[in-house]
Amino acid sequence: MRLYMSFRQAETPAVAAAKAGFSIATAYRIEQDPRLPSQKKAPRGRRRRDPLAAVWDSEVVPLLKSAPGLRPVAIFDEIRRRHPEIGVGISRTLERRVRTLAGASTGPSGTSSSGRRLAGSAGVVRFHRHGRSRRQHRR
Repeated sequence: MRLYMSFRQAETPAVAAAKAGFSIATAYRIEQDPRLPSQKKAPRGRRRRDPLAAVWDSEVVPLLKSAPGLRPVAIFDEIRRRHPEIGVGISRTLERRVRTLAGASTGPSGTSSSGRRLAGSAGVVRFHRHGRSRRQHRR
């Protein structure tokens, strides 16, 4: 868009669009509203209620602070044991939020503020049926 605007100072919208490499229709749309697409729309809010709102601050965050290396699967199992009304479909939501929370407290080297390595910071190790990990095969 910046390139188009520089061409637009001396050329018609059609010529400036051709030089910038997009269609005439796009040029006229930009003429009507020169704001960037990211500036036009307000960020979309949640479309459904937060399934973890009742337990996040009271149970999940304290679990993570007491044991920073705790895996999201273990937290999910514990929350499901304590609150059977929470559905199984929120496991990915919990994983994303735990990863976001752990990422916020992680330094650039993959260590937490206490200096301990966080789970998963060294990469994913996949186990095969025979019990050996992929890393063990490469050695």
